[in-house]
Formats: sequence, C-alpha cells, structure tokens
Amino acid sequence: MAVLNGEAYWACILAPNTKFPDHYWGVELVVPRETAEDFRKRGFKIKELEAGPALTFKRRVNWKDQSGVVHTRNSPALYDRKKQPLDCQVGNGSKVRVQYKEWYKDTNQGLDIIAMQVLDLVEYNNSVAGSEFDIEASLDEEDEL
Repeated sequence: MAVLNGEAYWACILAPNTKFPDHYWGVELVVPRETAEDFRKRGFKIKELEAGPALTFKRRVNWKDQSGVVHTRNSPALYDRKKQPLDCQVGNGSKVRVQYKEWYKDTNQGLDIIAMQVLDLVEYNNSVAGSEFDIEASLDEEDEL
C-alpha cells in the first residue's frame, strides 16, 4: 500500500456516496502536477478541478467474486492527525493523507482507498436553504425602534 498527501474534494468516507447505482466511498485528491503526470503516464485518469489536478480514490461497497457471490466491503478508516478515529464529514479543501492500493483487472485499473488521515480539517457545510439569512425586523417594527 502507498500514501499520498493532498487536498480532499467530495469526500465520502464514513458514509458511501449513494447517488449512483454503484455505491462507493471515495475522495478526489488534488495532488502536485508532477504526481498527477506520473499517474497519467501509468494509465490513470486525472480530473482537472479548479484547485488543480486530482486523482480519484474509490472503494465500491459491494463486489462480486468469480462465482458471482456479492460481498460487502468495510468502509475506509478515517483518522485525525494523531491517528485517533475521526467521526465527521470532511469538507472540500481539507489537507489529508490517503492510504491506497492500486488495482488492475483485465483492461481496468483504479485506486482503492484504504484509509484517510485528516491533517487540517475544513468543516463540511451542508447548508439548508435559507440557513444563512439573519432574522430581520419588519419595516413596521423598525419604525417602533
């Protein structure tokens, strides 16, 4: 297994991403250009995000063995900088380390996320519509003040 440092985007570590038929845990990791080029030369896809080139690390929740039996994988581990288990959502721009394993099958390849260590957490903000508004006095109430 190997480890890469970078900036996390669209991290789904403790709960899988269920927006697509193949549910998965994962993260887009923005890495230095040289690192991205090394992976590109080895056949891995690189996404261009606003923050820079990113590698996609995924772990599908379910997988089939050669006999067609479906198995469920464990979620990746999530740790803080002191290697203590972390129970939070990781926001875009967080500085992290990703432990991963490269896999190859037939003509496919990918990066399986094993664990992620958060070095500098950017809190995830899942704002609800209108949650950023302040309570304002009505025009009639302002006249009374």
